[in-house]
Amino acid sequence: MSPPAAGCCHVTGFKVENWKQNLRAIYQCFVWSGSAETRKAKAKSCICHMCGAHLNRLHSCLYCVFFGCFTKKHIHEHAKTKRHNLAIDLLYGGIYCFMCQDYIYDKDMEQIAKEEQRKAWKLQAFTPTVVSHYQCTMTVHFEEVQSEEGIGEKYSTWEPTKRELELLRHNPKRRKITTNCTIGLRGLINLGNTCFMNCIVQALTHTPLLRDFFLSDRHKCEMQSPSSCLVCEMSTLFQEFYSGHRSPHIPYRLLHLVWTHARHLAGYEQQDAHEFLIAALDVLHRHCKGDDNGKKANNPNHCNCIIDQIFTGGLQSDVTCQVCHGVSTTIDPFWDISLDLPGSSTPFWPLSPGSDGSVVNGESHVSGTTTLTDCLRRFTRPEHLGSSAKIKCSGCHSYQESTKQLTMKKLPIVACFHLKRFEHSAKLRRKITTYVSFPLELDMTPFMASSKESRMNGQYQQPTDSLNNDNKYSLFAVVNHQGTLESGHYTSFIRQHKDQWFKCDDAIITKASIKDVLDSEGYLLFYHKQFLEYE
Repeated sequence: MSPPAAGCCHVTGFKVENWKQNLRAIYQCFVWSGSAETRKAKAKSCICHMCGAHLNRLHSCLYCVFFGCFTKKHIHEHAKTKRHNLAIDLLYGGIYCFMCQDYIYDKDMEQIAKEEQRKAWKLQAFTPTVVSHYQCTMTVHFEEVQSEEGIGEKYSTWEPTKRELELLRHNPKRRKITTNCTIGLRGLINLGNTCFMNCIVQALTHTPLLRDFFLSDRHKCEMQSPSSCLVCEMSTLFQEFYSGHRSPHIPYRLLHLVWTHARHLAGYEQQDAHEFLIAALDVLHRHCKGDDNGKKANNPNHCNCIIDQIFTGGLQSDVTCQVCHGVSTTIDPFWDISLDLPGSSTPFWPLSPGSDGSVVNGESHVSGTTTLTDCLRRFTRPEHLGSSAKIKCSGCHSYQESTKQLTMKKLPIVACFHLKRFEHSAKLRRKITTYVSFPLELDMTPFMASSKESRMNGQYQQPTDSLNNDNKYSLFAVVNHQGTLESGHYTSFIRQHKDQWFKCDDAIITKASIKDVLDSEGYLLFYHKQFLEYE
């Protein structure tokens, strides 16, 4: 299927007289830099006009001579001030539209980029390579990349021949991803009270970055016995899910490995889906450490495996002394956020001012209804620790009363919220069935550590800057529990395409409406970041 001729309507403002010559000049001088002279010129001239840095994903404005950092948003400020909506990535050559807030495709621009890239390769007179270290650091030593063996993997653009195009047209097994395509959806046989495992597997296999990792065969097992590696089994599981087979899959090998590596989950009694999720992530994390990304971390206490890249966030805890107001800050990693609910023995924070029927964070409030935003507000509110929990203040050098506040220092790519519906205490063992309204789209900005100073009277003032989408998430999976604490059943809702949802009930998968999803009770909520930026 051919791509559209123009993927963005905002490029028409750039396509005026001599635009092709101007774009070619930018590619020749500032992007591909084929000759030694242009590489030296690029090293000298391509610095951010605001901070003077070579780093931070430098972009050039297509309308004027301006270089700005993408990571520090200096190019964003220029675009907003000058209304220059297009910029070019000086490392990869992609065109970014600040109106679309994404890298765009334009057939004419893409053709110019390819032609200039081929010219640069000929001038350099060496095999084109993806120079991974050079791309990551963007140092000024441009000529050092021309080693004979090259760095990284060999790269060349694949262009199908006429014969190959003909074969593709006549191949009846060719798969076309359409809006009603169900590839990736597959039921799972219940092996005896294993619905808790099946619903988590459905959520993980529909996590976009995790799917891309496994389907591109990125896992390199270094365990002595690959048959005992949970990551290898997950890789096989992804292949089974996306093979196109319609019959339910029997996850007996996965269950055996879970029993082997998380013995507290062994047996055929019903288990907690949240407990299984944390145990599965822990085992996957431990078995991923042999992968290349797991080894590359500079900090020996920090892992950069695919599990940590996707699911790990940073939770900031600020303890403030009530006497000298000194603040002690710690940051701890987390895979999920557990939220208290009204109806539990823990006193719940009052509902938000939006509970009169207005909309807050995309949630439609009905009078008396608790929302996910309410739960997050309660989670991040300052809490007085009381006289029975005094801490030794480093400023006062004595034990003092204090307040504690939790906020998000670093957000994960996938944010998992655990609604604490199962209460276990000395007096009570019960399930809390309080309905919690949760949105399709969630903005985590009010709960960030950087937003603490912006709060007024306990309420966050939403910024009007529409370009700030770094902390926005979209719902893609919901795990539900029906029944009581002693006897129940887990199901899940999975987003297959935009606004297309399916209910997964072990081996049975049925179409679901957005209303079905949002009206469900909700136990585990999975949100994926809407915008991802490369570091």
